[in-house]
Amino acid sequence: MKGDAVSLTEAEAGVLSHINADTVAMLTASLVEVPSENPGGTEAATVEVLQKACRSAGFTVSTHEVSPGRPNLTATLAAGDGPGLMLLGHSDVVPAGPGWTAEPFRPRFADGRIYGRGTTDMKGGLAAAVIAMQALSHASAYGVDLGGPVQLVCTVDEEEHGLGVRDFVTRKQEHAFAGCIVAEPTDLQIVRGCRGASYLEIDITGRAAHSGRPADGRSAIDAAASIIDLIRFDHQQLAMTADDLLGSGTWNVGTIQGGQGISVVAPMCNLGIDRRLLPEEKAEEIAAQLRSAIKDSAIDTDGVTVDVAVTMEMPGFATPADHALVTTAVGAVTDAGRTTSVGGWSAACDGGFVNRDLGIPAIVLGPGNINAEAHQPDESVAIADLEAAARAYALAALRLLG
Repeated sequence: MKGDAVSLTEAEAGVLSHINADTVAMLTASLVEVPSENPGGTEAATVEVLQKACRSAGFTVSTHEVSPGRPNLTATLAAGDGPGLMLLGHSDVVPAGPGWTAEPFRPRFADGRIYGRGTTDMKGGLAAAVIAMQALSHASAYGVDLGGPVQLVCTVDEEEHGLGVRDFVTRKQEHAFAGCIVAEPTDLQIVRGCRGASYLEIDITGRAAHSGRPADGRSAIDAAASIIDLIRFDHQQLAMTADDLLGSGTWNVGTIQGGQGISVVAPMCNLGIDRRLLPEEKAEEIAAQLRSAIKDSAIDTDGVTVDVAVTMEMPGFATPADHALVTTAVGAVTDAGRTTSVGGWSAACDGGFVNRDLGIPAIVLGPGNINAEAHQPDESVAIADLEAAARAYALAALRLLG
């Protein structure tokens, strides 16, 4: 949908005059050319580039090492004492991988785009946030006093285990926030809800025996097959009660390992499972339900034992369609010159932690297309999208806090 266009006020136009495509493109390039692949734990150099840009803009900047060489960063544009606006991103990128037609960490410009690992996911979004905050620092010159701070939060390890955001939400927050915009690539569409994600590891132990007399043993692989049948049935049941915004929770058996040899009844088997979560669901409760179903089906009897463990959980979130954060973002993107829509995401992101643990309403809104451009060779983002994102962030802050 496209929101009703609103003529920019003189103050808004003045603030936006401090945003230009070249500035946001060059900051994006500076961030991309410092690799921060994950796995690897190499975010520190990228955070240093971001820190210098934020300090030069006059923001209050602090860093905290979540683990050695892996610092979270917060950069704050000080304003009034009221609730502020949080802009959230991450410094790590997925490994470059094969298939590139040029050096992945040497940014190149062609056809109005920047190419390089992380341009879309999500160093372009970080750059747009910084440039928006730089522009907002001039608001008082145009007669606007922001009622609360604007804060950029950049976390480590988003692409793997979420160590950065898990640490961030445990720390005392110095400010209240009216909302959080996660600058992940949404093609400048407004995502008001995301599913969460969880990983379950299932270890099954049976009893070995000669394959010529399988009844003498207890096959862990047979037990795994029965558990997979339970999972498949639940997946089908969940699909029958899909949520209008986020669809349904889903199961995926991603890995299976087991057995000792072809001529041996399998004494062990392991399943690695992805369970996508709706906002109200909790991974431990789902694991408990699965354990109960396994017991009710008598899978873990007669010499077979089953252990179900949750090894990762990222919460989902849903912000009401009529919330001020959502409606303001629609107008901001529209007045930044783009057509937008409001919907949900099947992916998970750090915004779920900020919403669940800090109680801050969240949306996802950023430059680039996560499906068409991120996590693949020759990753790129349109420079015009970077500029539009910066303009939208600035307008959203002005209208929420001004």
